[in-house]
Amino acid sequence: MKQSGKKNGNMGILDANIEEARARMYALYGENHRITGGQYDKSLAVKCVNGTFVGKKTDEKVVAFKGIPFVGKQPVGDLRWKAPVDIVPDDGVYEAYYFAKAPRQEGSVSQLGSLYPQSEGCLYLNIWKADDESTEKKPVMVWIHGGAFEIGGTAEPREECTNFVKENPDVILVSIEYRMNIFGFFHLSHLPDGKDYPDAQNLGLLDQVMALKWLHENIAFFGGDPEKVTIFGQSAGGGSVTLLPLIKGSHKYFQRVIAESGSPVFTRSVEESIACTNEVMEALGCKTVADLQKVDVETLVKTEGALLGLRVWAERDGRILPLDPYQAYMDGAAEDLDLMQGCTKDEVGYFIYGFTVEGYNAWAADRLQKKLSQLTDEEKALCAAFCERAKDVSPEYSSTSRLFDQIVFIAPLFRLSENQTMAGGKSYTYFFTPESSVPLMRSGHAIELSTVFNHPEETFVTGRLFDETFSKTMRKMWVQFAKTGNPSLTAAESPDGKAKEWPLYDLENKQVMIFDEFNIHAEKESERQLVDWERTYFLTKYYCI
Repeated sequence: MKQSGKKNGNMGILDANIEEARARMYALYGENHRITGGQYDKSLAVKCVNGTFVGKKTDEKVVAFKGIPFVGKQPVGDLRWKAPVDIVPDDGVYEAYYFAKAPRQEGSVSQLGSLYPQSEGCLYLNIWKADDESTEKKPVMVWIHGGAFEIGGTAEPREECTNFVKENPDVILVSIEYRMNIFGFFHLSHLPDGKDYPDAQNLGLLDQVMALKWLHENIAFFGGDPEKVTIFGQSAGGGSVTLLPLIKGSHKYFQRVIAESGSPVFTRSVEESIACTNEVMEALGCKTVADLQKVDVETLVKTEGALLGLRVWAERDGRILPLDPYQAYMDGAAEDLDLMQGCTKDEVGYFIYGFTVEGYNAWAADRLQKKLSQLTDEEKALCAAFCERAKDVSPEYSSTSRLFDQIVFIAPLFRLSENQTMAGGKSYTYFFTPESSVPLMRSGHAIELSTVFNHPEETFVTGRLFDETFSKTMRKMWVQFAKTGNPSLTAAESPDGKAKEWPLYDLENKQVMIFDEFNIHAEKESERQLVDWERTYFLTKYYCI
C-alpha cells in the first residue's frame, strides 16, 4: 500500500532523495524494438499469437521476456478510460529485453517501481522461465503488484523474478501491469457524458483479466501449463486476486489464488466512488469527461493523489464486481478454486514508520473519526472496548493502530477464510511474524516480499536478513501450492528436512500456519487470539474506506 505522498515523516525525508532513487530505476530502462532481417537468437525466441518475442538471459539458468503487450491497442487517446482491447494476430518479431513503462502515477521511494519511466500505455507483462530442456508443462505463477491501486510497477527490484526461478526452475513466473489511480479506478458514468465510460471504475481489474486471457492463450508456447495457473499478489495485488474470482468468466484463466495482506475489504461502494470522483472534479474545475480529457496528465495524477490517498479502491458496482463480495464467496463464487491467504503480525507498522508516529496518529485519528461515523452506538462501544483491551506495551503502537490492523487486514482475512470454507471451498491461512530491524516497522506490511522473491539484499522494509532456511522454506511452500493446491511439505521436500503439514482452515479449529522465523507451525486461531470475533469482526461489513 501507498505511503504518505507529502514531504513529512520518514517517507518524506527519504523522498528528498527521490532523484537518486529514480536514477537507479532509469538505469534499468530500455526500449524494445521490432527486429527485422532475421538477426536474432532463435533459441531465445517464442512465437505467440501477437508476435514472436525474443528474450534475454538474466542468469545463465534463467531467460526473461520483458515488455510483452497483452492488448491490441494501448489505452491512450480515445481509449483512455475504456476497456482493454484484445490482441490481434501479428507475424512480426520483437525484442522482449526491457520492462515496458510503468503506469502514470506519483513516484515514491516506498515502491521503486513507481520511479521507473511512465506512460498511460502500460499494458505489458513479463515472463521468467528456466533455460532448460524440460518438455513437461510447468505450473505458472502470475504476480500482481501492490501499491494501494495508486503506485507501483513490475520493474520493482524486490519483485524481480530471476532469483525465484533459478531456485525453483519447475515453475514459470509472470508479472503483469495494470492501470491504477485516476486511470484505472475512477467512476465516470454519472457524469453528463459518462455513459460511454461504463467500466472506468474497475479498469485495472479488467486489465488484469485481459493479461490472464493472453497468458491462457500463449503461455504454453513458453512451456507453461495454462490449466495450472496461480495468481498471487500483495496489498492491492492481494485485494486484486481475491476480486478476480468474482468477475464473470475469469475462472477459465486460473485455478489457485495466493493473497498476501489483501482482501475484498479493498473496495468501495458506488456512492463512495462517485463522491471521490466529485472531489477531484471540483478541484479541477471540471464538469464532464470531455473537460477531464483537456487536463494535462501531471495535473490529473497530482490532484487525485492529493485528495484520495488510500481511498482509491475497486468498486462494488454490481456489474463487474458483486455488491457484496463476501456474500459471493459464501454463495460459492470461488468454491472451485484453491485459496491461500494471510497477513503480517504488525501490518500498520509500515505506516507508523512511513508517516512517523506523529503523522500516523494524526492520519489515524481522522480516519477513525470517519469510520466511527458509519457505526451504530452499540458498534462504537465495541470498538472502544477493543481499544481498551488492545493497549500495546510500546507507546508508538497505540490501540488505534491495533484497531486498524483488525479493520484493514486481520478481520477481513478471517472473514474470507470463513466464507470460502462455508461454501465448501479450500482455504489455507497464514500469519507472518518475523520482525524488521527498522525502527517502528516490526512485522509490518510488505515485510515478506523480499523473502518471497528471494531478494535478501532489498532491506528497505526488513532492515536485515531473515534466516536463509526459513526464507527458502516459505518460497517452497508457495511453489508447492502452485503445483499441487496444497502448500504442505514432506520431510524430503522441506529445506530443513522436517515435514510441514499445513491444515486447511476449518470452521471449528480455525487453524492457521504461523510463519515464525525459526518455527513454522500450525496453530488454532484461539491460541493466539488473532481476531477479536466480538469487537472487530463485524467491521468487515463497512469495508476499508
